[in-house]
This record gives sequence, C-alpha cells and structure tokens, in this order.
Amino acid sequence: MQPDHQRKDIKEEVNMDIQLADVMIHIDENLTADRRASVETQLREIDGVVSVNNPEDKPHLTLVPYRSDRVDPQTLLAQVKAEGVHAELVGL
Repeated sequence: MQPDHQRKDIKEEVNMDIQLADVMIHIDENLTADRRASVETQLREIDGVVSVNNPEDKPHLTLVPYRSDRVDPQTLLAQVKAEGVHAELVGL
C-alpha cells in the first residue's frame, strides 16, 4: 500500500489531464417546462457532459460544462436539435 502523500500525488496528476469547457446553447422556441426538462435530460445522458444549467429567468439559454476529451459542442447542439428544437451555439 502506498503512503497517503504518494496516492495524493497520483490523484492530482490524473485530475490534471481532464479538460473542461463550457458551451452556451441558445434555444429559439419558447419551450414548456416539461420540454426543457426533456432537452436537459438528453444532454445529461451524453458521456462527457458535466452538468446542464437552464435557468428559469433565461429559458432560451442553456449552459453545458463538458469534458472536451469526450464530447464536442457540435455533438451537444446536434442532440438539442434531435429533440426537434431550433438552436445554435453562442460564443462565450
């Protein structure tokens, strides 16, 4: 068994390789709460998506932090569009 300080160094080294990015998706339609929840659920199921934030006061904007080594913004946008929603990426 490795001493605690060696295990910590290994864990920090592994975590340094994770590349996080954010993408903002603008949804053109006025979606119902249920429809927005459905879009959010589909995004969360994509490997590499860290979280999905679609605030009530800005229902057209969805922020998606993701791991860029696992998924790209175009894939996220394609998933939203696959839900029958008109949307585009917004530069951050």
